[in-house]
Amino acid sequence: MRVVFLEDVPGVAQGGDVKEVKNGFARNYLIPKNLATPATHNALQRIRKLRRQSDVTRLRRLEDMKELASELSGSQISVEMRAGSSGRLYGSVTTAIIAERLGELTDREIDRRMVELADPIRDIGVHELTLRLHPDVQASVSALVHPMGTTPEEFMESLRAAEEAREQAEAEEYDEDDLEDSEEDQG
Repeated sequence: MRVVFLEDVPGVAQGGDVKEVKNGFARNYLIPKNLATPATHNALQRIRKLRRQSDVTRLRRLEDMKELASELSGSQISVEMRAGSSGRLYGSVTTAIIAERLGELTDREIDRRMVELADPIRDIGVHELTLRLHPDVQASVSALVHPMGTTPEEFMESLRAAEEAREQAEAEEYDEDDLEDSEEDQG
């Protein structure tokens, strides 16, 4: 079926385009959602106007997503989850949970598909995430996954203390290696 697209449909067509699509796709999805209309004589007459409208809409959406990216970039969300003593979560942090927390942070609807996550997060700690808000707009945020019963601040303090202890242990090990090397050189 030949249709005229009224709006952008990602991966299919942009507003104002005339394309041949499968009958079921047009009848069951595009036409009921007012994303496209059958390519009649009247619809074809409106193409220029539709293209102008979709260009304006596309630019507005791009500006909106750039604004959201600047608002979100560098921010941190905290997610409280049940975890075992080894730091492994009972369950996982998914894109839906992250999108919900980001939505609470910005008071905007964030689609879970905007969150790029190779695998669900299954460990406590700080995890860096990339958001693809628009094909041309990305933002980086971090997610602090902490165990239930602790506040994000307490958990961050415990992470810092553990990091400092690890660095101190490495420094002492390095000093011992230097001492052994110098004794071997003298002996």
